[in-house]
Amino acid sequence: MRVMDTTALEERIAHLTRLVEDLSDVVARQDSDLTLAARRIEMLMQREATREADQPGSIPLGDERPPHW
Repeated sequence: MRVMDTTALEERIAHLTRLVEDLSDVVARQDSDLTLAARRIEMLMQREATREADQPGSIPLGDERPPHW
């Protein structure tokens, strides 16, 4: 078992505390990015649904056969 002096332990705790704060910032930024991406996806889905609804009788692009068939 390795024995560490008080100064070494304080340095290690300071380093780990900084690491946890940095990781917390990364997670918060990723949460913000995901929230924005989800809003944009929802907006695009609504826009596409509106566009498909405005074209009665048309086949939704997702249901069309590929041109090579």
